[in-house]
Amino acid sequence: MGFLGDEYARAVRIFGPPDFIHIGWDRWAKMEIMPGDVAIFATGEAEDHPSDHSFPDICELP
Repeated sequence: MGFLGDEYARAVRIFGPPDFIHIGWDRWAKMEIMPGDVAIFATGEAEDHPSDHSFPDICELP
């Protein structure tokens, strides 16, 4: 979440390609993280307060 540059490429090298991308940390993104999921944040962490504004999502297809 929140990747602006090279962080995305580095995360893919370490964790593999994402199943789903949330552009920002909002209420919808927070609700979709389930036990056992791995959420990668460019800045911040899952315990941070989500944005009051919604962000569009990107679905990565295999």
